[in-house]
Amino acid sequence: MDALDLARWQFGITTVYHFFFVPITIGLSLIVAIMQTRWLKTRNPEWLRLTKFFGKLFTINFVLGLVTGIVQEFQFGMNWSDYSRFVGDIFGAPLAIEALLAFFLESTFLGLWIFGWGRIPERLHLSAIWIVHIGTLISSYFILTANSFMQNPVGYRNNPETGRAELTDFVAVLTNKVQLITFPHVIAAAWMSGGAFVLGIAVWHVWRNATPSDDKAMYRRAARMGAVFVLVGGIGTAITGDFQGKVMTEVQPMKMAAAEALYETSPEGEGAAFSIITIGTPDGQTEKWALTVPDLLSFLATGTLDGEVQGINDLQQEYELAYSDQALTAADNYRPIIPVTYWTFRWMMGTGAVAAGLAALALWAMRKDRPLTHRAWPWIAVAVVLMPMAANSFGWIFTEMGRQPWLVFGVMTTATGVSPGTTAWEVGISLAAFTLLYSVLAYIEVKLILRYGRAGAEPAPTESLDPSERSDDEPFVFSY
Repeated sequence: MDALDLARWQFGITTVYHFFFVPITIGLSLIVAIMQTRWLKTRNPEWLRLTKFFGKLFTINFVLGLVTGIVQEFQFGMNWSDYSRFVGDIFGAPLAIEALLAFFLESTFLGLWIFGWGRIPERLHLSAIWIVHIGTLISSYFILTANSFMQNPVGYRNNPETGRAELTDFVAVLTNKVQLITFPHVIAAAWMSGGAFVLGIAVWHVWRNATPSDDKAMYRRAARMGAVFVLVGGIGTAITGDFQGKVMTEVQPMKMAAAEALYETSPEGEGAAFSIITIGTPDGQTEKWALTVPDLLSFLATGTLDGEVQGINDLQQEYELAYSDQALTAADNYRPIIPVTYWTFRWMMGTGAVAAGLAALALWAMRKDRPLTHRAWPWIAVAVVLMPMAANSFGWIFTEMGRQPWLVFGVMTTATGVSPGTTAWEVGISLAAFTLLYSVLAYIEVKLILRYGRAGAEPAPTESLDPSERSDDEPFVFSY
């Protein structure tokens, strides 16, 4: 493989790995904030124990997500310098705001929340974790703003003299039609991920015999809360995903055609079918057998059962005419890798549906406080945690691979964005180093989550957490 292929593999591996942590961080920060709010309102010590328990797991996930995210930034200069130079004026503003505002809120107030127990007023302490969650939302919005520009570039002009994209309308970049639907879609998926994380761990504690009987009611409460988050997030993901598909068809019709491996444009007045599964020739261009739902692809793409969906072959010819005379956009093949787009699109929906189904199963099984005794429940607990993570990964692989061969759709191809002086050997070394580093981090993450997850919630504290009730003789442990 050449430097371009290795650079793409490296960015794909590190991005997918990093995004394991991001949705859980977003979803879990909201769940922990709700748990602590419930404790302040009810003074039920079980909510306090759950807050501290899942807050500890949230902190572990946050730190690992932070470390893996830093690696992303290095690659822009190492492997994608031409791309960075081209979009630097566009990305500078949203990514700077994300770092200076959103990350500041997350890191500062998370530290205040971690070390503020019993040292600052309870309502002020509660506000800290809510601000952390708000910070995760702001961070997500501005990062997705940058990605949405890659999907649908707006609010800029291409300066032929400098070879750079120059920002002309920051509001247009922030309100990109792709961004306005991608953001709620990602947040809904994060609710699923955070809820599944809580559900899986809580179900395991409800099932295992070693859990004290008095604690099982507490974990059952957490499991129900996690299941509700999965189901609500699943509904939100499905609804926003439907809108996202229609926007995608408008701005990236090739991606929608590739999602179905639709080579020929659907006849006028006849809806395009959506295949649940297809068996074809090795090159993926000829269908031998398929299980299809009539007119469904037309509905997903246009909102009507007989809407026209352009095929891959027609779009290829259209792009050849439109971009053949532009240096940054000229390419021989404007088709993405069809098997990748076809299957990741289905695995994204399938794994998300499985997660929702498992959450519904858990709610039904725990109705009227029934015990979980079947030996399959530990495996269900693991599966429910992993399914949304898989769905998120497949979704992003589809989003980014379906855009190929573009880095910035219609403006810059991936081949023109790689660093010109980078060799395959250099990229291979960094790829090996990052893979080794991420393997170590994965081991640390799994070990810490299993260690503290198995330990369960600590007993409720006997001393007051209100600083006004602390003795003057206690050590002075917190100051500005």
